[in-house]
Amino acid sequence: MPDALGWRRKFAVLIPSTNTSVQPEFDAMRPVGVTNHIARIKIPNIPLRSDDDFEHLIRLIVDAQDEAVDSVMSCEPDHLILGISAETFWNGLKASQELKAKLEKKTKLPVSMGSGACNEALRRYESRRLGVVTPYFPVGDKNVVRFFEQSGFQVSELVGLKCKSPVDIAKVGESQLRDAIIQVNSDKVDAIVQVGTNLAMARLAGQAETWLRKPVIAINTAIYWQALRSAGIQDKLSGWGSLLERF
Repeated sequence: MPDALGWRRKFAVLIPSTNTSVQPEFDAMRPVGVTNHIARIKIPNIPLRSDDDFEHLIRLIVDAQDEAVDSVMSCEPDHLILGISAETFWNGLKASQELKAKLEKKTKLPVSMGSGACNEALRRYESRRLGVVTPYFPVGDKNVVRFFEQSGFQVSELVGLKCKSPVDIAKVGESQLRDAIIQVNSDKVDAIVQVGTNLAMARLAGQAETWLRKPVIAINTAIYWQALRSAGIQDKLSGWGSLLERF
């Protein structure tokens, strides 16, 4: 018998314990018959003042991730979603592919994660020249650029917000995000991509498409879209931009 509420799919969602944006955004996108089951990767809310601090944060996430995977697997999910951004871009395309393969081997489940989901979405739009918004320090930005360039895209414009802690990422408001979108938009840009799953930008990205007249892809939207579509769930969901409405 299928799960009474998650009769279409049960998604296991890994997020850092400091992340307060993924769960509410995913739940708001959730169609009937799909359920989200959150596993928190336990990390401290360390101050972020430099590239070294940011690299230390990535190591903390990687070290604590397997325990969270083991925890959420006991609910017998159908699909694993990595609701973390930076780790999926770190060290480029090959490392991202290896991370996905590692999680698939461990869980025996299909896996959706931000880097691959963004690639898939951008190819649907046939976009090549990107404007990118991140919450990161320069070391994180460099890894994002490296990944996209190795995937065949060109990052023409980038704004890194240099958020002061993991929790502070979720405190960035719509006005600051709107300013960042405008800053990375230019005639050299075919699409705008926001990375950093704790930036609450899914609704704003959909709205921004109406006044920029080009794709604006929030990473949480891309991840959830990829998970739904790879599961064969084709519901068209409004309010989140053209990705979930058209593709």
